[in-house]
Amino acid sequence: MGAPPLPDDLVRHVVVSTGLPPAVAARVVSDVMGYFAEPVEDYVRRRHRELKRRNRRNDDIWAIVAAELAGRPVAAPALSARQLRRIVYG
Repeated sequence: MGAPPLPDDLVRHVVVSTGLPPAVAARVVSDVMGYFAEPVEDYVRRRHRELKRRNRRNDDIWAIVAAELAGRPVAAPALSARQLRRIVYG
């Protein structure tokens, strides 16, 4: 199963709004769509690792990750600190 087709209207919008060539705009749209297609559990684990590497405390990490999830274009369901911990630690 391949990647879903890119929305032509979105690629055209990026071409017009940025002046990028169509091939580059299509790659940018594909990259952005791929980024936001990351499953919530994978996103939470990845961000936890990234923030831990920056010496952040878990209490801070849960608040940061919850806020980031709420701000995504297609927002994930609200997750409590306990639910976030369970995703990371099982």
